[in-house]
Amino acid sequence: MRKTLILILLLVLPALALAQEASSFPAKPKPAIENGRYGPLERNVFDLWHPASKRSTPLMVYIHGGGFNSGDKGSLSPKLLQMLLDKGVAVMAINYSLMPTYLYPQAYKDCARAIQFARSKAAEWNIDKARIGAMGSSAGGLTSLWLGFHDDLADPRSADPVLRESTRLRVMAVWAAQTTLVPEIVGPRVGEATLKHSFYSGRFFGLKKEEMFAEKGKELTREASPLSHLTKDDPPVWAFYSVANKAQTAETTISDAIHHPYFGKVLKEEMDQVGLECKLRHQEDGRSVNDDATAFIVKYLKK
Repeated sequence: MRKTLILILLLVLPALALAQEASSFPAKPKPAIENGRYGPLERNVFDLWHPASKRSTPLMVYIHGGGFNSGDKGSLSPKLLQMLLDKGVAVMAINYSLMPTYLYPQAYKDCARAIQFARSKAAEWNIDKARIGAMGSSAGGLTSLWLGFHDDLADPRSADPVLRESTRLRVMAVWAAQTTLVPEIVGPRVGEATLKHSFYSGRFFGLKKEEMFAEKGKELTREASPLSHLTKDDPPVWAFYSVANKAQTAETTISDAIHHPYFGKVLKEEMDQVGLECKLRHQEDGRSVNDDATAFIVKYLKK
């Protein structure tokens, strides 16, 4: 009987501890709009939170990660969300079209449209369309940077009023983001292990592996890379990495390689050259994360 009781406790106590730990995380407040639609495709949906404010507020758009084949807007950090709301910043979390059904550039186009849709709703949502930023992790960070560095995608002649709106951003905050996809840069400056990631099989573009390193693949990779579009009039960036801050080796995992902090190093070097602020953070520096990201975002959205 005693052995049975001990066995039951061994099984139950870890589950209770996990339940208690889970309950300690703050719950997200209920969004003002839940599963709203910003476009015609299945995953063109968003959640929107408003801060308490009578004046028009800035907006941060959250773009989830997942390698462009998984992920969901629900991965937005409840703590970061609440901190931004407390600082008077509205937050929009979006889904976007995924592989293999949709290939490049659909995910980028979806996220651009979400920003344009928010601007088209500025009056209704009490949003200041001049103060919009983007944030995300991994693929969401890559997309945030691509949008922030790319020329304005607004089409003033479009029959769709949403597409007439600007895609330009005021600030970006990214976690574990890829900053360039160009093999000739990634190999020597980030690490050769990164080139073993399935992205370089061509699946993102619908290409064969051998086509990725031919002219067509090189052109698409350059176009899909944020740093290919960097100019001196682009927004500032806050960037955080948690993978060990050391050169890749034969033992580096593919996951670590594609989220390697040398992506951030390349980003900062390139932004420094054109005189733009890039605040590069790493887990090993021992400082806070969410409050630092929030302060950086607020600094540029509330100017």
